[in-house]
Amino acid sequence: MKPLEDVRIIAIEQYAAGPFGSVQLADLGADIIKIEDPATGGDIARYVPPRQEEEDSLFFETFNRNKRSVGIDLKAPAGRVVFEDLVRVSDAVYSNLRGDVPQSLRITYADLASLNPRIVCCALTGFGMTGPRRDEPGYDYFLQGITGWMDLTGEPSGPPTKSGLSLVDYSAGLVAAIAMLTGIHAARRDGVGMDCDVSLFDTALAMLTYPAMWHLNGDFTPARTHHSAHPSLVPFQAFQTSDAWIVVGAPKEKFWLRLVNAIGLSELATDTRFGTFADRRSNADALLPILERVFASRPASEWLDILGRAGVPCSPVNTVPEALLDGQTAARGMVVQTEHPRFGTVRQLRSPVRVGGEPPEYRRAPRREEHQDQVLRELLGYDDTRIAELRTGGAFGPAA
Repeated sequence: MKPLEDVRIIAIEQYAAGPFGSVQLADLGADIIKIEDPATGGDIARYVPPRQEEEDSLFFETFNRNKRSVGIDLKAPAGRVVFEDLVRVSDAVYSNLRGDVPQSLRITYADLASLNPRIVCCALTGFGMTGPRRDEPGYDYFLQGITGWMDLTGEPSGPPTKSGLSLVDYSAGLVAAIAMLTGIHAARRDGVGMDCDVSLFDTALAMLTYPAMWHLNGDFTPARTHHSAHPSLVPFQAFQTSDAWIVVGAPKEKFWLRLVNAIGLSELATDTRFGTFADRRSNADALLPILERVFASRPASEWLDILGRAGVPCSPVNTVPEALLDGQTAARGMVVQTEHPRFGTVRQLRSPVRVGGEPPEYRRAPRREEHQDQVLRELLGYDDTRIAELRTGGAFGPAA
């Protein structure tokens, strides 16, 4: 069996944060039944350009492979009946909605425990289900602003800068996946489910880690650093060579000694200004110009070869195309393929989660409501008469 083949999750999810969490579980074999609202055309991610036609988009493909799609109107009484039948045969209900919506939609543990005492209700919201911001919508860009990330990103003389990726969304999705698996484990052990209250705000704030710790316990104020330098380790930053940028770091004293010898400045090893971590940090204004002049004298490829042979931590600053062509990307099998009726062969990145030796199988993201009959008939046991009754009642959208 696949690692999570015995796990079934009802996903009321949209866009990226929620689906990024559940796609990790889908790749590991979990049955992710994605509920899409028939009145709104399903997940808005289906309509995100570029490479988008009608209800298909590569954006949607990114976050929804290996899942099943059904269309259910959760606000219609008949749709609620279908949803509750799914709750009875599932392990978790997973959503990424505004903080006040899980209660209004009646998808919390208090609402569903009578149907399935072991159900786990995981709500991934912008700001959580409590607090003064509970009712506010949460988007990655806003969260990077409100939790201080943008204030820490970019050059000191430049404007606040967003990360090039939606890292709050993706990190929160992973946190939600961990929370859900933890809840399912406890529910199977104890026979009692629970709520999991996960938020983008909590995730982004927690990822402030040691800069926040330093501030909470002293007078340290986190701030942007020149050339993406580490806030305390010197040198550990980007350096411009004669033709490109590289990253060089000395996170241990042995690396500092290797570095100065490799670049032909062995005298710095005995310079009392730079003898320890603390010394180098205190005298960074004297040290960094020396290193910058040296690195600017040769091309990146030469420095990476010299430093690599000396055992000094270093890397190129790749473009995205260069990163995708890196030999490690191929060696780790990070690019996988699925077949799509509109886009043909679709190449995409696999999940970083690796469990056991068997590689996951990859199935394209579902077309909207593609698995309607499969779920209704095979999983829930509905016959033609029952499906017709529910359809007339508006369970699957406005009755024809």
